[in-house]
Amino acid sequence: MAHTGAALFDENAHRSWIRLQTLTTLRWVAIAGQIAAIGIADRVFDLSIELGFCAAVVGLSIIVNIVFHFIYPENKRLDETEAITMLLFDTTQLGILIILTGGLNNPFAVLIAAPVTVAATALSLRSALLAGAVAIALTTLAADFHVPLITKDGTELRLPEVFVFGEWVAIVVAIGFIAAYTRRISSETQSMSQALVAAQMALAREQKLTDLGGVVAAAAHELGTPLATIKLVSSEMASELEEGTDLHEDAVLIRDQADRCRDILRDMGRAGKDDLHLHQAPLTAVLEEAALPHRDRGKEIIIDAEEGPPPTVVRRPEVIHGLRNLVQNAVDFAATTVWVELDWDDSRIAVKVVDDGTGYPPHMIGRIGDPFIRRRRPTPDDQRSEYEGMGLGLFIAKTLLERTGASLTFANGSEPFTGKPHPGTRGGAIIQVTWPRGVSGGIEAEERLPALGENTRFAEH
Repeated sequence: MAHTGAALFDENAHRSWIRLQTLTTLRWVAIAGQIAAIGIADRVFDLSIELGFCAAVVGLSIIVNIVFHFIYPENKRLDETEAITMLLFDTTQLGILIILTGGLNNPFAVLIAAPVTVAATALSLRSALLAGAVAIALTTLAADFHVPLITKDGTELRLPEVFVFGEWVAIVVAIGFIAAYTRRISSETQSMSQALVAAQMALAREQKLTDLGGVVAAAAHELGTPLATIKLVSSEMASELEEGTDLHEDAVLIRDQADRCRDILRDMGRAGKDDLHLHQAPLTAVLEEAALPHRDRGKEIIIDAEEGPPPTVVRRPEVIHGLRNLVQNAVDFAATTVWVELDWDDSRIAVKVVDDGTGYPPHMIGRIGDPFIRRRRPTPDDQRSEYEGMGLGLFIAKTLLERTGASLTFANGSEPFTGKPHPGTRGGAIIQVTWPRGVSGGIEAEERLPALGENTRFAEH
């Protein structure tokens, strides 16, 4: 799982997702637009354009597309180097075409930002910066060195210098702003996609464990009767056979092995019995189950509940795994103790997880629950300096619990924030999970099922 997770969240893993056909299709669209613009400028507006040079530049793009079409398969995906090479080619081709058609006097000069936008969206930061630098260099070159736009009667179409400078500034700003904006959105989308995949994997694992526990419990129950029969018969055989004979020893061995099978199935089915018989359970039992894996980690976990019978909830894997992640996070940061408090009324059910650690830094509270949070470099006083602070665990917990209709709030138990632990007091981080009552599809069981139902045999095939 460690290697799988590392591969899943490698930030460069998605860099080979770009299809060659996507870039060649965009290039065909650009070629069609370039031919149309040159033709209209020549035929409609009677501009004197270097058609030979322009045709050579556009023709080069056509040749490259045709060559790629025959050399590479349609499903070819480009790596980082191949993709940035193609985008730099497109940027250079467009820059030369702009230089041949009036430079920044050409209103289509702003299109040089298009390849940079693609690079910022799909490639690494280094590639995006390289594409942006080439685009800005070509834009600067086009401002001073270009073939002028001249009409048939010899009039040169030229913007005032101040407008040319303004056009250059606008294009440079557009390249920087659009590239930064698209890259930020792309990065957030990619991070969210990876985090949702992780949440789905966690839920699938929890569901698999739940289903496996039910199967084991059912198997343990179904095998109980034949094992008891084997033990009874082998015991009677052992009592009737003469001690010291091979048959007597075989009968004793069968009886002992039947006892061993019973013990193994009982241990394996201990967790699964809840899944088989308690599809619904008191919320206190669900909290105990969520906290159980973390009780031997050196921190005390105290579960407090109001007086009276607690609400009965459906034992959904999302709830168990989400609450378990919250308890794990609290244990990670707690100094000595974690409190899991349960209270309810007619309108809501609330679970509050409190620790006595340092609490949340105030500037992070608004971002808790986002995936891949980057925090400051750890200091010697940090309790979890070995952790990278990615926030993925809390994101998974928040996502899974919100799927059950819950809302989560994050706060500190003491103000102002000091960055120091509060051993033995509820002064650390607080996470409250609240479910509304009476909502269809929520965690609360609509009808209480009996704890033990009738056992059925597996279907015979």
